[in-house]
Amino acid sequence: MSEDDINTEEYPTEIHDYLAAFEKSLGSVDEMLKTMMSVSRSELLQKLEPLEQAKMDLVSVYTLNSMFWVYLATQGINPKEHPVKQELERIRTYMNKVKEIADKKKASKLDKGAASRFVRNALWEPNTENEQTSKTPAKGKKRK
Repeated sequence: MSEDDINTEEYPTEIHDYLAAFEKSLGSVDEMLKTMMSVSRSELLQKLEPLEQAKMDLVSVYTLNSMFWVYLATQGINPKEHPVKQELERIRTYMNKVKEIADKKKASKLDKGAASRFVRNALWEPNTENEQTSKTPAKGKKRK
């Protein structure tokens, strides 16, 4: 939209900022789509690990369904009553599962050997010489 188009169209002036932000967002989406479409999907997937492939697929399908949600809203259809809502929820559950898997991968692994050495060295151990002398009876009077 050019500035002249905005001035000639009749709409409430209160929503001008919202429309400008929406137009900017559409431009960003258009740029991202052009970038994604410039590389073939198979070529892109070859460069990614399986977890990253799943993330890309989920983001792509979520974006597509979100755009359909917006389309329904612009057509006067309540998207909350449309099956697209259940589809978005289903995709979100898969996104959460992938996030859990990624978080498990990032979690630090326990080095059992290092942990046992740390605990062993942190605990106080009496000297073996002192221990032997305390167990033997003192030389002195013997009891009868």
